[in-house]
Amino acid sequence: MAAILPVAQRGETILTLTAAPVSASEFGSEWLLQLAVAMTATMLERNGVGIAAPQVYISKRVIIVASRPNPRYPDAPEMDAVVMVNPEILAFSEQTCLGEEGCLSVVNQRGEVARAQTICIRYYTIAGQRVETTFEGFPARIVQHEVDHLNGVLFVDRLT
Repeated sequence: MAAILPVAQRGETILTLTAAPVSASEFGSEWLLQLAVAMTATMLERNGVGIAAPQVYISKRVIIVASRPNPRYPDAPEMDAVVMVNPEILAFSEQTCLGEEGCLSVVNQRGEVARAQTICIRYYTIAGQRVETTFEGFPARIVQHEVDHLNGVLFVDRLT
Protein backbone atom coordinates (compact mmCIF):
# COMPACT_ATOMS: atom_id res chain seq x y z
CA MET A 1 0.00 0.00 0.00
CA ALA A 2 1.25 3.47 -0.87
CA ALA A 3 2.41 5.79 1.88
CA ILE A 4 0.11 8.57 2.99
CA LEU A 5 2.29 11.66 3.25
CA PRO A 6 1.95 14.56 5.69
CA VAL A 7 0.43 17.67 4.08
CA ALA A 8 2.01 21.09 4.65
CA GLN A 9 -0.36 23.68 6.09
CA ARG A 10 -0.84 27.39 5.42
CA GLY A 11 1.95 29.39 7.03
CA GLU A 12 4.66 26.81 6.32
CA THR A 13 7.56 28.13 4.21
CA ILE A 14 7.48 25.25 1.68
CA LEU A 15 4.12 26.59 0.43
CA THR A 16 5.59 30.02 -0.37
CA LEU A 17 8.52 28.84 -2.49
CA THR A 18 8.81 28.51 -6.26
CA ALA A 19 9.31 24.78 -6.83
CA ALA A 20 12.33 23.53 -8.77
CA PRO A 21 11.87 21.86 -12.15
CA VAL A 22 12.26 18.09 -12.37
CA SER A 23 15.57 17.51 -14.14
CA ALA A 24 16.01 15.39 -17.27
CA SER A 25 17.87 12.73 -15.25
CA GLU A 26 14.88 12.30 -12.91
CA PHE A 27 12.39 11.35 -15.66
CA GLY A 28 11.52 7.67 -15.53
CA SER A 29 13.20 7.30 -12.13
CA GLU A 30 11.85 5.10 -9.36
CA TRP A 31 11.94 8.19 -7.12
CA LEU A 32 9.58 10.15 -9.38
CA LEU A 33 7.24 7.18 -9.81
CA GLN A 34 7.06 6.59 -6.05
CA LEU A 35 6.43 10.29 -5.46
CA ALA A 36 3.46 10.21 -7.86
CA VAL A 37 2.07 7.04 -6.21
CA ALA A 38 2.36 8.54 -2.71
CA MET A 39 0.92 11.90 -3.82
CA THR A 40 -2.06 10.11 -5.39
CA ALA A 41 -2.69 8.03 -2.26
CA THR A 42 -2.46 11.15 -0.07
CA MET A 43 -4.84 13.09 -2.32
CA LEU A 44 -7.41 10.25 -2.35
CA GLU A 45 -7.15 9.73 1.42
CA ARG A 46 -8.03 13.41 1.97
CA ASN A 47 -10.76 13.64 -0.70
CA GLY A 48 -8.72 15.98 -2.86
CA VAL A 49 -9.15 16.49 -6.60
CA GLY A 50 -5.57 17.61 -7.10
CA ILE A 51 -2.28 17.85 -5.26
CA ALA A 52 1.10 19.50 -5.78
CA ALA A 53 4.47 18.17 -4.61
CA PRO A 54 5.17 21.21 -2.37
CA GLN A 55 2.08 20.23 -0.36
CA VAL A 56 3.89 17.02 0.65
CA TYR A 57 7.15 18.85 1.41
CA ILE A 58 8.81 18.18 -1.97
CA SER A 59 9.71 21.43 -3.72
CA LYS A 60 9.51 20.01 -7.25
CA ARG A 61 7.24 20.92 -10.17
CA VAL A 62 4.93 17.89 -10.03
CA ILE A 63 1.13 18.04 -9.79
CA ILE A 64 -1.70 15.55 -10.03
CA VAL A 65 -5.09 16.53 -11.41
CA ALA A 66 -7.87 14.04 -10.65
CA SER A 67 -11.36 15.48 -10.78
CA ARG A 68 -14.01 13.14 -9.40
CA PRO A 69 -17.08 13.48 -7.21
CA ASN A 70 -16.28 13.17 -3.50
CA PRO A 71 -17.57 14.61 -0.20
CA ARG A 72 -15.59 17.86 -0.72
CA TYR A 73 -16.60 18.28 -4.41
CA PRO A 74 -19.84 16.34 -4.96
CA ASP A 75 -20.45 17.85 -8.41
CA ALA A 76 -16.94 17.37 -9.79
CA PRO A 77 -16.75 15.68 -13.20
CA GLU A 78 -15.05 12.28 -13.41
CA MET A 79 -11.65 12.10 -15.10
CA ASP A 80 -8.62 9.84 -14.95
CA ALA A 81 -5.83 11.14 -12.73
CA VAL A 82 -3.11 12.92 -14.70
CA VAL A 83 0.41 13.31 -13.34
CA MET A 84 1.99 16.47 -14.77
CA VAL A 85 5.72 17.08 -14.48
CA ASN A 86 7.04 20.60 -15.10
CA PRO A 87 3.60 21.89 -16.16
CA GLU A 88 3.43 25.23 -17.92
CA ILE A 89 0.20 27.00 -18.76
CA LEU A 90 0.66 28.32 -22.31
CA ALA A 91 -2.63 30.19 -22.69
CA PHE A 92 -5.60 31.29 -20.59
CA SER A 93 -9.02 32.00 -22.08
CA GLU A 94 -10.30 35.54 -21.69
CA GLN A 95 -13.51 34.03 -20.34
CA THR A 96 -13.28 33.43 -16.60
CA CYS A 97 -15.62 31.75 -14.18
CA LEU A 98 -16.07 32.05 -10.45
CA GLY A 99 -15.97 28.81 -8.51
CA GLU A 100 -15.57 27.60 -4.96
CA GLU A 101 -12.15 26.24 -4.04
CA GLY A 102 -10.70 24.57 -1.02
CA CYS A 103 -7.21 23.23 -0.39
CA LEU A 104 -5.66 20.33 1.47
CA SER A 105 -3.17 22.87 2.88
CA VAL A 106 -5.86 25.31 4.05
CA VAL A 107 -8.27 23.22 6.11
CA ASN A 108 -11.79 24.36 6.87
CA GLN A 109 -11.69 27.35 4.53
CA ARG A 110 -13.23 27.69 1.10
CA GLY A 111 -13.69 30.66 -1.15
CA GLU A 112 -14.81 31.86 -4.56
CA VAL A 113 -11.90 32.26 -6.98
CA ALA A 114 -12.04 33.60 -10.55
CA ARG A 115 -10.11 31.34 -12.94
CA ALA A 116 -9.80 31.07 -16.72
CA GLN A 117 -12.56 28.86 -18.14
CA THR A 118 -10.14 27.18 -20.58
CA ILE A 119 -6.37 26.72 -20.49
CA CYS A 120 -3.79 25.25 -22.81
CA ILE A 121 -1.01 23.46 -20.95
CA ARG A 122 2.25 21.71 -21.72
CA TYR A 123 3.66 19.16 -19.32
CA TYR A 124 5.74 15.99 -19.27
CA THR A 125 4.76 12.51 -18.19
CA ILE A 126 6.78 10.65 -15.56
CA ALA A 127 8.59 8.95 -18.45
CA GLY A 128 9.47 12.34 -19.96
CA GLN A 129 7.00 12.40 -22.86
CA ARG A 130 5.89 15.94 -23.76
CA VAL A 131 2.13 16.55 -23.81
CA GLU A 132 0.18 19.62 -24.90
CA THR A 133 -3.52 19.68 -24.18
CA THR A 134 -6.49 21.83 -23.23
CA PHE A 135 -8.62 21.71 -20.10
CA GLU A 136 -11.99 23.38 -19.55
CA GLY A 137 -14.21 24.09 -16.58
CA PHE A 138 -13.51 22.35 -13.28
CA PRO A 139 -10.43 20.39 -14.45
CA ALA A 140 -8.95 23.68 -15.77
CA ARG A 141 -9.60 25.21 -12.34
CA ILE A 142 -7.73 22.34 -10.65
CA VAL A 143 -4.73 22.73 -12.97
CA GLN A 144 -4.56 26.48 -12.27
CA HIS A 145 -4.87 25.89 -8.51
CA GLU A 146 -2.10 23.26 -8.50
CA VAL A 147 0.24 25.29 -10.75
CA ASP A 148 -0.23 28.15 -8.28
CA HIS A 149 1.19 25.83 -5.58
CA LEU A 150 4.32 25.38 -7.70
CA ASN A 151 4.72 29.16 -7.70
CA GLY A 152 4.18 29.62 -3.97
CA VAL A 153 0.59 30.87 -4.25
CA LEU A 154 -2.38 29.59 -2.22
CA PHE A 155 -5.99 30.07 -3.33
CA VAL A 156 -6.60 32.31 -0.29
CA ASP A 157 -4.07 34.75 -1.81
CA ARG A 158 -6.50 35.13 -4.73
CA LEU A 159 -9.62 35.87 -2.69
CA THR A 160 -10.93 39.40 -3.18
